Amino acid sequence: MFEASIAAKPTAEGHTFRGWAISYLGLLDEAIEDCKRAILLDPDFGNPYNDIGVYLMQKGQLEEAMPWLERAKSAKRYEPRHFPYLNLSRIYMALDDKMRALDEFAGALEIHPDDPVALAAIKSLRITVQ
Repeated sequence: MFEASIAAKPTAEGHTFRGWAISYLGLLDEAIEDCKRAILLDPDFGNPYNDIGVYLMQKGQLEEAMPWLERAKSAKRYEPRHFPYLNLSRIYMALDDKMRALDEFAGALEIHPDDPVALAAIKSLRITVQ
C-alpha cells in the first residue's frame, strides 16, 4: 500500500509512515533511509526526525539519536510535539543523567500537561538538589 502511494505521489508523510511500518519488521536501517527521504521532501515535517531518533535508540546508538530528537523538537510541523522530549528523557535516564531527564519530562508536560508517561516518571524520580 505504501509503495503504490509513494510511487503515485512521493510525500514526506508516505516515506515516514512506510519507515514506521518496516521498523516493526526490524528493518531499522531501511526505516532510517525512508525518514531521510521524507526530510528531503519536507524538512519542516518533524515526525521523521523523531522517528530516526527512536530507531537509533533501538539500535543502542543513544548519542547519535540525540541531535535528531532535538531537531524534531524545533520542527515547524510536528504532532505529537511532546514525543521527542519523552524520547530524550529516556536517553538521559539510560545515561543516568536524571536532572536532564527531568528537564525533558518537564518540557513534555509544557506541551502536553496530562501526559501520563511524563507525570509518572517525574513522580518516580528521586532527585536531591543540594
